Amino acid sequence: MSTIKMSNMLQQAVALHQQGKLDAAEALYLQVLQSQPEHFDALQLLGVIAKQRGDAVLAVTRLREAIAIDAQQAIAHGNLGAALQDLGLPEEALLSYDRALQLKPDYAMAWNNRGNTLRSIGKLVAALHNYDKALRLNPRYTEALLNRGIALQEMEEHQQALQDFDEALTLTPQDAAIHFARALSLQCLRLYEDAIAGYEDVLHLQSEHIQALCNLGICLQKIQQFPAAVDSFAQAIKIKPDYVKAHLQYGNTLRQMGQKAAAITAYQTASSHSKDGTELAHINYALAALGVMDTPAMSPPTYIADLFDQYASHFDGHLLEVLHYQIPTLLSKAISKHVKAGPGNYLDLGCGTGLCGAYLRPTASKLTGIDLSEKMLGQATKTGWYDELHCAEISDWLQGQDQDFDLIMAADVFVYIGALDTVFAAASHVMRAGAVLGFSVEVTNESADYILRPSQRYAHSYAYLQRLADSHGFKIAEVKQEVARQDKDEDVPAYILVMIKT
Repeated sequence: MSTIKMSNMLQQAVALHQQGKLDAAEALYLQVLQSQPEHFDALQLLGVIAKQRGDAVLAVTRLREAIAIDAQQAIAHGNLGAALQDLGLPEEALLSYDRALQLKPDYAMAWNNRGNTLRSIGKLVAALHNYDKALRLNPRYTEALLNRGIALQEMEEHQQALQDFDEALTLTPQDAAIHFARALSLQCLRLYEDAIAGYEDVLHLQSEHIQALCNLGICLQKIQQFPAAVDSFAQAIKIKPDYVKAHLQYGNTLRQMGQKAAAITAYQTASSHSKDGTELAHINYALAALGVMDTPAMSPPTYIADLFDQYASHFDGHLLEVLHYQIPTLLSKAISKHVKAGPGNYLDLGCGTGLCGAYLRPTASKLTGIDLSEKMLGQATKTGWYDELHCAEISDWLQGQDQDFDLIMAADVFVYIGALDTVFAAASHVMRAGAVLGFSVEVTNESADYILRPSQRYAHSYAYLQRLADSHGFKIAEVKQEVARQDKDEDVPAYILVMIKT
C-alpha cells in the first residue's frame, strides 16, 4: 500500500472514529496495520477503541505496543493511564500520566485524568490540585469543572462544588451528568425543593436516569410528598427491576405511610435481588422491625454508621429543633446528683456530635468519646470537649481497655442495641466501685426483655434493666420516665437511669 493511500485510509478511519462508528474505524486501522504492523497511530487508536468498548485489557496491550514503537508520544501514555485506571491499577495509571506530563506539561486532559485517579484512591486534595492545573491550561474545560466539583462534593464542600457545576452548565447546559451532580449537592445541603428541580432537569434530558429517579424519590420523601416519592421509585424499578436501592427506599416510604404489608413486600423484593452482605443485613433489619424476621440482638453496625454519617452535618439542629430532643439535659441532671466530687475519668458512649460533651467537660479530668460514625466524630472534634475520640463498636472497644472510668454515659445509644448483657459486662469491667453508669432507653411495657419497633429502634423493659444491674454488679440509684423526643408529633417515653457500680 502506498504512503498516500495509507495516509488517506488513516484519515478516513479517524473521521469514522470521531463520528462514533467504531467498527468501521477499527476495520480501517487493522488494514493499515496489515501493511505496516508497527504503525504507531493505528495501534494507539485501536487501543482507544478498545477502551471505549470497555475492554481495558486489550486497550492496555494495544497502547503498550504503540509506546514500544514510539515512547515519546504523550497521548499514548495518557491513554494508557486511563486504561490502567479502568483496570483498577491506580498506581500504574499515575506513572503513565506522569510520563505523559513529562513529555507534555501543558496536557490538560492528562492533568484531569490524573485527578480522577487520585480521587479514586481518596486523595482528594491532590486531585483538586490536578483539576486546577487542567483548568489553568483550559478554563473552559467542562469535564475538569465537573470532576473538581465532584471532588469538592466528596469533601462535603457542597457550596464550592455548586460553583463549579454552575460554571460547567454555562458551557454545556444540556449535560445530564452535570445536572445530576448539582442536584446531588443540593440534596446534601437539604435544599430539597431545589434538588427536586435539578433531578427533574436530569430526567428531561435522560428520562430513564434511574439514579436521578431514585434520588428524586428520596427528596420527595424528605418533604413528605409520599405518593410522588412512591411513583418515582416505581418508575426506577420499572426501568431496572433489580435496582435494590429503589426497592429499599420504596419500602421505607411505604413504611412511613403506614402501609406495613406493602413495605414488607418491597423489602423482601429488595432482599431477593441483593447479593451484598452489608445491604442484606440492613434489609433484614428493616424486616425484623416490621415483625417478619426474628429480632436481632443489635442493629447492624454498618446501618448505624451509615445512618449517622448522613445526619452528621445537621444532626444537632434536627434533634433539638424538630424532635425536641431532651436526653442529654435530662441524663446530665440525673447523673450530677450521684457522680463523685472532683475531676474524673469520663467516657461518652455513642458520643455522636458531642451534645453531651458540654455537660461532661467541666468536671472531667479526661473525657473520651466513642462512636461508629466517622462523620459524627468529625463534628465532635470541632467542639474541643474531648481528649480522645475513637471510631469503634462500644462493646469491642470497652473489652480492650485496662483503665477505670468514674463515669460512663450513654445517651440514646442503647436504642440501637437490644441485648445489653455484653455491654454491661464490658462496662462493669472498666468501672471502679462507686463509679456511675448513666443511660437512657426507650420504654416498652411488654413482657419481652426488649423489642424492635417499626422505627428501627429498640425499647427495653424495666424488669430486664433491673436484672442487668443485678447480674453485673450495679445498683439502680435513680430511674425516671421522661419524654425523650417526638416522633410524628407523638411523645416517645424513655427511662433515664443512673446505676452505681458496687
